[in-house]
Amino acid sequence: MERYSCCRWVLACSILALCLGGQGARCQLTSDFYDSTCPQLYYVVQQHVFDAMREEMRMGASLLRLHFHDCFVNGCDASILLDGDDGEKFALPNLNSVRGYEVIDAIKADLESACPEVVSCADVVALAASYGVLFSGGPYYDVLLGRLDGRVANQSGADNGLPSPFEPVDSIIQKFAAVGLNTTDVVVLSGAHTIGRARCALFSNRLSNFSATDSADPTLEASLADSLQSLCAGGNGDGNETAALDVSSPYVFDNDYYKNLLTERGLLSSDLGLFSSPEGVAASTKDLVEAYSSDGDQFFYDFVWSMIRMGNIPLAAGSDGEVRKNCRVVN
Repeated sequence: MERYSCCRWVLACSILALCLGGQGARCQLTSDFYDSTCPQLYYVVQQHVFDAMREEMRMGASLLRLHFHDCFVNGCDASILLDGDDGEKFALPNLNSVRGYEVIDAIKADLESACPEVVSCADVVALAASYGVLFSGGPYYDVLLGRLDGRVANQSGADNGLPSPFEPVDSIIQKFAAVGLNTTDVVVLSGAHTIGRARCALFSNRLSNFSATDSADPTLEASLADSLQSLCAGGNGDGNETAALDVSSPYVFDNDYYKNLLTERGLLSSDLGLFSSPEGVAASTKDLVEAYSSDGDQFFYDFVWSMIRMGNIPLAAGSDGEVRKNCRVVN
């Protein structure tokens, strides 16, 4: 697949200042926000993400997921990083699922030494996610920076607002719309499943007792169903064994995720629903899946813009922000 040149990506994605709603945000987000106050920022984040992915390639996907799960609750305010029993970390969609906290901690510690109390944890998460994509073979894009960190976590918001792998397409589209994202964003950001892994607990509903007539989901390709049944039955029974979300190229950010959906090799019910469900057909998600399966460059281009839009989800009304010294606790 041909890639656009770096210059084209930079030009396409360097946009003028955007504003986040709420009191907890600096009004203007720009790609050069820290150029004078913390010029070491990009090197520090790059190095930590590179080292983490060299040790475990999956970490790129984990950092991307961390950014997504942060932004969908209260906006991109790093509230997911806050410790505490009532924190978002312990919400059902995040527990034993979201990872990468230690990488963010290490980045933040180095930044506090280099430029104390300057770079927000929310910006660290956004930038780390972008390098996770880039080092997995995905597109480069200028990350808009200048966020502040929230002071309050929202566990119930995470429990109820994050899309679930068991939800129908219509419900997922509604949750995206609630934060200002559209149907194209649903399909494009689902394409992040081209990297990463999922626990058996998130797709075991497709492997046994699926219906009165079928043990496994008949829309799951037979050989893949067999291998997943062996994997999940062979674990210790806690549902925490993991399988690649993209069985074709699990560590490469490409458009194989969409190609897999066309051949019934999508792992999650929510993934396959984009292509095969009546709701997906009606919402035109099927058309988008087919388009991205045949045009990887278009997927990359649209992914960049969806990430920028997601990074600008408005903060909760009345939010009050700060630059945390330690990402796990408020100052």
